[in-house]
Formats: sequence, structure tokens, C-alpha cells
Amino acid sequence: MPDESSAGSRSIRVLDVLDAVGAAEAAISAADIEAATGLPKATVHRLCNLLLDEGYLQRDLGGRGYEPGARFTRIAMQTVANPGRRGERHAILERVARNIGETCNITVPAATTMLYLDRVESAWPLRIQLPPGSNVPLHCTASGKLFLANLPKARRERLIDSLTLDRHAPNTITDPTALKAAVTKIARNDLGTDDEEFIPGLAAIAVPVKGPNGRMLATLATHGPVMRMPLSAALKHTQRLRDAADELARTLV
Repeated sequence: MPDESSAGSRSIRVLDVLDAVGAAEAAISAADIEAATGLPKATVHRLCNLLLDEGYLQRDLGGRGYEPGARFTRIAMQTVANPGRRGERHAILERVARNIGETCNITVPAATTMLYLDRVESAWPLRIQLPPGSNVPLHCTASGKLFLANLPKARRERLIDSLTLDRHAPNTITDPTALKAAVTKIARNDLGTDDEEFIPGLAAIAVPVKGPNGRMLATLATHGPVMRMPLSAALKHTQRLRDAADELARTLV
């Protein structure tokens, strides 16, 4: 029968590795995991391989570092979506949507897409139906491009190079070099924009929801038909969204 104290100690070591990977700003090397956790090299190697096999970690695009895998990401999203704080988040979302007069949503990154975590529709009869649980692309949405902008430059560029830049609307950026330039501009302002790039006739802006360490946890966005809210009009709501994002951040940590 396994020794309970030994099994418990191993569990803590696994959590230490996951904590180091989750706290890293980019893919983290085994050596950096050793430094962050104080664990021996052989232990880090063994635990990382175990976590890779189980889907909690994955190799980065360069194959040299570790980053959260699908199962780790799913647990993180389930934690963010915890119903214990959902009512509070939804109330903030309802208020900002009412003040802006257009649909607002919260999204979180999910591999190579953005996932709608929560959404409040506008009262207008003309609106886009993207319910919570929907996935949208990174390269042509305000939230997706903002997520890319918040990645370290090297990781961002590798991810862009790996994406299939399908055209969804006449203004979709389908050239990797042009997308990298657009995302670099977004990084300077920390403000995502979509000027009829995902859906023809739709404009959107997105701001980050950040944790205490400054890392982006989610995005808060608003969008509407350009006949009611062209991009120039949407941009006037930037500060209102930033203020709401600060409130939302307190419900995600």
C-alpha cells in the first residue's frame, strides 16, 4: 500500500510544477521550473513528462519549453467560470452593456481561439448571436488580437505563423506580416479593435482584464453594427470598458 505522506508529497510537487508553468509569462524551460520550485532536475523531468502524457502540459511551438496543456487550460477556465462569482461578474457586464447600449462579452483564451465566457445582448432587434460557449478566431477579432498582443513577442510571432488566417470578412487580415504589425500596434495601446474583420458590418473593441501580476486573464469587449456604432464611436467607450475590467478582475482572482 502506498505511503500516504509520500503520495501527498508527490502531489504537492506536481502542483508546484503546474504553478510555475501557470505563473510564467511565456513557455518555461525545465531549468526555470527547477529554479522556481527548488526541485531536482530528475524530478522536474519526470513530472513534466507525466503532465505532458496526461495533457496538463504541452510543448511550446519551438519544442523547448512547457506551457499549459488542454486539461490545465480547461481547469483554469472552469475556475474563472465558477458560479460563486458569476452573478457578480454578470451584474458588472449587464451594467456596462446598458451604459454603452450595445452587446458586451467576456472572453478567455482557449488554445487557438477565444471562448465566450459570458455575454449580455443589447436590446436592439439587430444583433449577432454568439452565446456563451462559442469560440471565435484569434486573428480577426478584437479580443483575439488583444490576446496575441499580450503574449511575449517571440511566442506571439510563432503563434501567428502557426495560425490559418482564413478570410471571414473583406477587412480580415490574412497576411502574417500585416497581422504582426497590427498586433504590435494593439500592444502599444493595450486595446483590441475589429473594424469589420470578423463579421461584415460589425465593429468591436476589447480591453484586458488583468490579474495582480499584470497578466491578462480575460478580455472585456463590446460590439455592434457599424450603422449604429462604427469603430470611431466604439472607441469612445474605451475608458468605460477599462473601469469595468478593473471591477471584473477582482472577481477572477
